[in-house]
Amino acid sequence: MSIITRFPPSPTGFLHIGGARTALFNWAFARANGGKMLMRIEDTDKTRSTPEAVQAILDGMAWLNLDHDGKIVYQTQNEPRHIGVAKQLLADGKAYHCYCSPEELSVMREKGHGYDRRWRDNDSTPPEGIDPVIRIKAPMDGEITIHDKVQGDVTIPAGQLDDFIILRSDGTPTYMLAVVVDDYDMGITHVIRGDDHLTNTFRQKVIIDALGWDLPVYAHMPMIHGDDGAKLSKRHGALSVTEYDDMGYLPDAMVNYLARLGWSHGDDEIFSREQLIEWFTLEGINKSPARMDFKKLDDVNQHYIHHMDDADLVDIILNRYDADVTPDQKSWLLNGMSELKLRAVTLNDLVHDALIYIAPVTYEEKASNAIENGQEALMALFDIFSTLEDFTAESVEKSVKDIVNESFDGKYGKVGMPLRAALTGRGQSPSVPNIAASLGKDETLERIQNAIK
Repeated sequence: MSIITRFPPSPTGFLHIGGARTALFNWAFARANGGKMLMRIEDTDKTRSTPEAVQAILDGMAWLNLDHDGKIVYQTQNEPRHIGVAKQLLADGKAYHCYCSPEELSVMREKGHGYDRRWRDNDSTPPEGIDPVIRIKAPMDGEITIHDKVQGDVTIPAGQLDDFIILRSDGTPTYMLAVVVDDYDMGITHVIRGDDHLTNTFRQKVIIDALGWDLPVYAHMPMIHGDDGAKLSKRHGALSVTEYDDMGYLPDAMVNYLARLGWSHGDDEIFSREQLIEWFTLEGINKSPARMDFKKLDDVNQHYIHHMDDADLVDIILNRYDADVTPDQKSWLLNGMSELKLRAVTLNDLVHDALIYIAPVTYEEKASNAIENGQEALMALFDIFSTLEDFTAESVEKSVKDIVNESFDGKYGKVGMPLRAALTGRGQSPSVPNIAASLGKDETLERIQNAIK
C-alpha cells in the first residue's frame, strides 16, 4: 500500500505550534515510508477563512522546510462533489430530510438533549416555509470502535451520537461530510492529527460506513500543554510558528524540537531531518500530552547554532540585518563567527554581537566612561599595535598584558576596558583580543584612533 497522508489546516489564523507538529508528523511518516503528504486548505468556514491566513500557513510551512506533494486542494472547490455524496446517501436511504425549525431545536436543547430524530422515519407532509437539512442515519444500537495507532481501541455507545447534519438548509455541506469525501477522493491512507479530533472521528466513521468506503488508519496524538500542564495558550508564550522565526530560532532546531514534542526514538534528543525520516514510526508517538519547554527549545537551538557552518550563519545574520554591509565588514564577521556563535542561544543574540563587526561603533554610557578614563591606555595600545607584524589574538593579548604590567600596576581592567569600549562601543562583549584579530590591524588601529581625543 502506498502511504498518503494529509495536512489540512483551516485558514482562520496563523500556523500554530500544534498545527506545525501535526504537519511534521504527517510529513515524517510519509517520507519514512516512501509515500506522499498532500496539502488541503479546509476553507469551508467562509466567514472566517481569509487569503492572508492561507499565506500565513504557507509561510510557516516554508520556514519549517516542510514540503507537500502535488497541488494544494481547496475544500470549497469540491463543494459540488460533497453535495452529490449527500444526495446519494439520501437516495440510498442512509440519510433523510429534517424540517425542524430553529425554535424546535432550541426547545430540545433546553430539555437537556439534542435532536430527537423526529424526522428520521417520518412520512408526514413537510411544513411550509422550512428549508430542510440532510441528516445522516447514525446507528442507534451497539458500539462504535476506532482502532487507533496511538490511543489503541477507543469505543463509545452508538447511542451517544445523534443524527448529525451533513448538508445545511442553504445547501452547503458540513465540515464533517467534506472531510470524509475529500479524504476518500485524495486517497488518504493515514489520518494523523491531534486527539481533540477523536470525537469527530466517530462521526466520520458513521459517514464512511454508510458509504461503504474503507476506513483510513487513524493516529490521534495527545495535545501540547504548557509547562504548567494546562492546554497551550498565548499566556505560555508564542503560538505562531513565524513568531519563533522572529525570536531567532532556526527552522532545523524547531523541527528537531517539535519532533521530540510527543515522539521519541530511544534517548536521542538531537537528530537531523534525515535521521527523523529514518526513525519515524507511529508507534513512537507518546500517549501522554507533551509539555512545551522553552528552556529545552533554547538548548536545542543553541546546539544547532554552535554546530552550524560559520559562512552559513553569516549569510543568515546579514539577511536579518536590515542595512548594507561592506565586503570588509562581512569578512570581519566571518572571522569572528567561530567565537560569536558559542555565546548565542538564538539568532537574535548572534545579531546583537555581530553588530560589533557590521554596524558603526556607537558608545554606550559605560563605554564612553571607559574611553574618557582610558586615554593613556588607548595611546599606548595604538603605539604598540602599530609595531606588530603578526597581528593575532595571541599577539594582541600579549601586548595588552605588557602594557598592563609596565604602566598600570598589573590592573588589566585599566587597559582592557578602554580597548573593549574603543573596538565595540560596549561595556561587555566577546573576547577583545579575538575581536581585534577578527577586525585586523588596520581597522583596530582606526577604531582606537577614533576613541583618542
